[in-house]
Amino acid sequence: MTVEATTERVLRLLTLLQHRPSWTAAALATELGVTDRSVRRDVERLRTLGYPVHATAGVGGGYQLGAGTRLPPLLLDDEEAIATAVSLRLAAGGTVAGAGEAALRALAKLDQVMPPRLRAEVRAVHGATETLVGPGVEIAAELLMTLARSCRDAVRVRFRYTGRDSAERERTVEPVRMVATGRRWYLMAWDVERDDWRTFRLDRMSEVVATTWRFRPREHPDPVAYVQRSVTQAPYRHVARVRVHARPDQVRELVPPQVGRVEDDDRDGWCVLALGGEDLDWLAVHVAWLGFDAEVLEPPELRAAAARLARRAAALAGTG
Repeated sequence: MTVEATTERVLRLLTLLQHRPSWTAAALATELGVTDRSVRRDVERLRTLGYPVHATAGVGGGYQLGAGTRLPPLLLDDEEAIATAVSLRLAAGGTVAGAGEAALRALAKLDQVMPPRLRAEVRAVHGATETLVGPGVEIAAELLMTLARSCRDAVRVRFRYTGRDSAERERTVEPVRMVATGRRWYLMAWDVERDDWRTFRLDRMSEVVATTWRFRPREHPDPVAYVQRSVTQAPYRHVARVRVHARPDQVRELVPPQVGRVEDDDRDGWCVLALGGEDLDWLAVHVAWLGFDAEVLEPPELRAAAARLARRAAALAGTG
């Protein structure tokens, strides 16, 4: 058997191990069309390359691909390679501190081993794409990893948090999920002292420590909906609800999720937009900018702000 055939078979073995938790030697031999002895030799070749393949003896035993102490070479098909390269390009302009540089290093390594035909396709995508990055706050990758592990392992987290009043207080929470809006990262968690669900901005956290206290996960609201409701209403002086003469999907195309929340309405062809702001005049301008007919549901003061906006617009047009 040629070296090329052996290499192809070893890669095929790796693919099989990646797509099922456990394989018997006989099942692998059947899939590969070789003997059990050849399977054992190919497993050793994978181990030499750095892939931790665990073997279990006895009835029900077999081979299993485990997590190793170092990252072995990756096996990617064409679609996976292109998706990875494009994702790395986008990550280079993200909001995770240090991730941009790491993404560029990984992209350079991937480019070196990528076949010429795929390299040309990826570069074509890059050449036709620009990334528009708005003002965001960078988050330390270590903080993200600490919170992610705490969410996964159901471990309480303790940290100091700077609130909207600029006061810093210690908080202990039971984390559930992190939500990224594109500009900021948020953590949805159960606040132990306040005995309620809360949303925390990661850029306002400091001295974050994962404790050894494990908690039993409790019933919780949908994290994305909860965070969206918090960031579009809770932080602001004014919260408005406006009925808009448009389909929900039309309004969602114009209103980012961190700015407003779009709800269904009983009337066909209408929806309700909930959004918050520090200034009623700004809210009136934002709703008028959408370009749809709208009715103010609350607060009543927003109607007065809309009237002021109408007078200014009429004066600007020379019709007032």
